[in-house]
Amino acid sequence: MGKDSKVRPKVNVSPYVHFMMDFRNQTREQQPNTYYDFTEFSRKCSEKWRTISKKEKKKYEALAKRDKDRYQREMRNYSGPRRERRRRDPDAPRKPPSSFLLFSQDHFEEIKEQHPNWTVAQVAKAAGRMWARCSEADKIPYEERAAVLRAKYLEEREAYYHQCQRGE
Repeated sequence: MGKDSKVRPKVNVSPYVHFMMDFRNQTREQQPNTYYDFTEFSRKCSEKWRTISKKEKKKYEALAKRDKDRYQREMRNYSGPRRERRRRDPDAPRKPPSSFLLFSQDHFEEIKEQHPNWTVAQVAKAAGRMWARCSEADKIPYEERAAVLRAKYLEEREAYYHQCQRGE
């Protein structure tokens, strides 16, 4: 690759992925007419990976190291667009919560009291199940609050964009 390459370099892969590609090629050579679906092949591959010796794994670790070095070298020469996270303007208005999120905020403490050892993810799943069981009439107050917050957000966003255009 030259100094002004526009094609993003292929990312480096782990020792296991190198092993998996090798194992796939060996399997195809030994059993050319046999088809394995992805799940079955992955299971066989992981079983084999667990049984190979440390010496054999070192071979794949060396391949991965070379591949990582190649990737880093190519990235130094890569002049195309970089993947950069777009920074959020701290002055920009934040998107409003949905009706479900408002419901979750109202019921978070209640669920947490009933299940103090639950993680945030487990509490969120429970809130989702509660929301799904709610009648449409029970959801209306949350939907109305969300609509009010959304309208306020749209006004603030419009004002913010006008302010940005005037500033440029």
